[in-house]
Amino acid sequence: MKQLAAVLALVPLPALAETAMSGEEFEAYMTGKTLTFSANGQPYGVEYYAPSQRVIWSFLDGACMQGEWYAEDRAICFVYDDDPEPKCWKVYKADNGIRAEFLDSAEPTILYEVDESAPLICDNMGS
Repeated sequence: MKQLAAVLALVPLPALAETAMSGEEFEAYMTGKTLTFSANGQPYGVEYYAPSQRVIWSFLDGACMQGEWYAEDRAICFVYDDDPEPKCWKVYKADNGIRAEFLDSAEPTILYEVDESAPLICDNMGS
């Protein structure tokens, strides 16, 4: 019986068993960081996570959007000043950063943390 338990302990749990980060976990990991994300192996965007759940996002084009995030049912939702429609993600902690899975689309969008970046440069915000 002990041998069976030892073997089962080595079997990886399926991805479905992962638990998405809570709002508290997300805030503790993200606050004060500027992170670069990729999707499908291509650069996707950069976001700065300020205190008080404020964010600044850029699609790497020099234009930035200010907004805020909030937790809702183990999802992290973002609302930007110029787009009030919430964008909600399930965010998971991985060995090499975070993985975020977009919830509000028929086509799956998965973002991966690439690295912690230099401060954002925003042409439309005077930096």
